[in-house]
Amino acid sequence: MLETTGGSTAIAEIPTEPATGRTDVGSIADILGSPLADGSGEEGARPHRAWLRVVVLAAVVGGLAAATPWIRDKIWGGRDRIPFADVPTHVVERGPLVIAVTEDGSLVSDENVDIVCGVAGGATIVWMVDDGARVTEGTEIVRLDSSVLAESVTAQRIAFEKARAAKIQAEKDYAAAVIAVEEYTEGTFKKDLRKAESDLTAAKERLQATRNTLAYGERMFRKGYITPQQLDAQKSSVARAELDLGTAEIALDVLNRFARPKMVTELQSVRDAAEARRDSEHAALELEQVKLERLTSQLEKCTVIAPKNGLVIYANDRNRDRESEIRAGAKVSEGKTILRLPNLSKMRVDVEVHEAKVDKIRVGMKARVRVQGREFTGEVTAVANRPESSWYSTIKKYLVQVRIDGNTEELRPGFTAEAEIIVADLVDVIAVPVAAVIEQEGRFVCAVRRGDAVERREVSLGQGNDRLVEIVSGLEEGEVLLLNPRAALGDEPPEPQAAWRGRPPAGRG
Repeated sequence: MLETTGGSTAIAEIPTEPATGRTDVGSIADILGSPLADGSGEEGARPHRAWLRVVVLAAVVGGLAAATPWIRDKIWGGRDRIPFADVPTHVVERGPLVIAVTEDGSLVSDENVDIVCGVAGGATIVWMVDDGARVTEGTEIVRLDSSVLAESVTAQRIAFEKARAAKIQAEKDYAAAVIAVEEYTEGTFKKDLRKAESDLTAAKERLQATRNTLAYGERMFRKGYITPQQLDAQKSSVARAELDLGTAEIALDVLNRFARPKMVTELQSVRDAAEARRDSEHAALELEQVKLERLTSQLEKCTVIAPKNGLVIYANDRNRDRESEIRAGAKVSEGKTILRLPNLSKMRVDVEVHEAKVDKIRVGMKARVRVQGREFTGEVTAVANRPESSWYSTIKKYLVQVRIDGNTEELRPGFTAEAEIIVADLVDVIAVPVAAVIEQEGRFVCAVRRGDAVERREVSLGQGNDRLVEIVSGLEEGEVLLLNPRAALGDEPPEPQAAWRGRPPAGRG
């Protein structure tokens, strides 16, 4: 019968062979007739017919005995019988359990020197070194089309020389303007001032002389020595001297108040304008020089030199189409990577992990990396925050970078590698094959064999991998599990009233 205790349920027992051969032989004999009876009344036929009846009777009895288990299975459904001999088992043991996420990926260098196109607006690749070639520092590895840039450099050099000539002229004009200001303030003005002051002094002296002559003439006139006309002439000389004195005074005043400030302002204006032109031409020259230097630098970038010794790898992605493939004759845009010079002593493997597993992985987890029959240790260095985009698949995978430890000089970027990321390394736990655990109504159960019976056992699960799962509670060491529990327990847990042991339930049959 079904036994239920706590979370354990005894489902069935290995049945004993049902009784066979318990058939009413007499009834069968009555049907076939007595082997000793003479149905024809003929004395000579009796031994033959009797022997034939015995053989038929034995065949019928043997057939019924052999068919009894099959008949019982058809009538009762065979629910009391479990084929243990056909179900593999597993003995529960304690031991280590490694929880790992294993994915395939590709090797890349953890330190790459990227050779990019530095030509503004892009350029066409004219020639490049072969993919996979080893180069030394200073070797030419890429040559870009430079015809347009060469013409631009020549035109810009002409513009630069014109700007340099204009700057020189502006500097000379400014220097002359500075000298003109100083010449006037320190030379011309002082000369004009000295002359005006001299003219004023001379006018004063002439006025004084004419006044003295007039005074003498008036005395002479009174004495009758000169005529009135002579006296009038002397008076006219005094008047002219007074006018000359006034003119000299005005000239000196104009020189100090107006002529000097005006001339200084004009000269300074010319000087300042010359200075502005000088600065403008200087800035223009600098601009033209910058353009020339930039174009010259662009022209130099058309010839790419290897910055270090290394292995040349074309920067072609796996999903890159033919039009954007790095090759001779291809157009590359500014900033686009053309070649890579990987550091072969620092390699890593990039793997894409399914979104269902990526939450288990953390930076710093240890890993085992297998590449072409060689095994390395490693460590997770980065886990992407976003899934990798893919137009041909809706499956979301995250890029995980695993650094490879040890000597990796013989490895090459692009090699296929298998990374086994150690999520957990459990030491002493109970772990069983995943085939030994099934889920029924939201609970995990195992089929535990106890002698000739099977017990339904609820268990609590811990961590697991693709083969084994940790059993936190519900099992003990030494217990035997069926690796096909559904064959013994069915798809759903049975109700106690519907189970039986060794015989059909009441009302069946």
